[in-house]
Amino acid sequence: MKKMLFAAALCSLVFSGTALAGEPQLYPKDSLKTWNRDKVAGGQGTLFGQFGFTRNDASKDMVIKEIGWMTLQPGASIGMHKHENNEDAYIIVSGEGVFTDSAGKETPVKGGDITIARPGDTHALKCSGNVPLVFLDVIGQR
Repeated sequence: MKKMLFAAALCSLVFSGTALAGEPQLYPKDSLKTWNRDKVAGGQGTLFGQFGFTRNDASKDMVIKEIGWMTLQPGASIGMHKHENNEDAYIIVSGEGVFTDSAGKETPVKGGDITIARPGDTHALKCSGNVPLVFLDVIGQR
């Protein structure tokens, strides 16, 4: 629970913006939208996602364009990809993985770690453990 509260506070700080009147402020677990994708950015396996909303739902005035719970099964990955004009934060909740940054440096990650790709950065993520890698994905854009 502490990690979830920390994640919410972090998102407020990193992606500070004005809430749009009339937009939902709560996305209960049973109302999240499923958006599962295979071989994301040339990665392996399926990226399982449960979202409050996605970039396909966000209006141009929203700073946070996407937020969701993501899961990579052992061996699955998100391939290396570039963020041209948005920011993408991964807040690792559980499991173990390998994060690859813009320089190609691979770093082990685990529950409690946070990664971010700023505009112009590239990144990748792989589940390297024997259990699923679970993380929050928050994409922001001004």
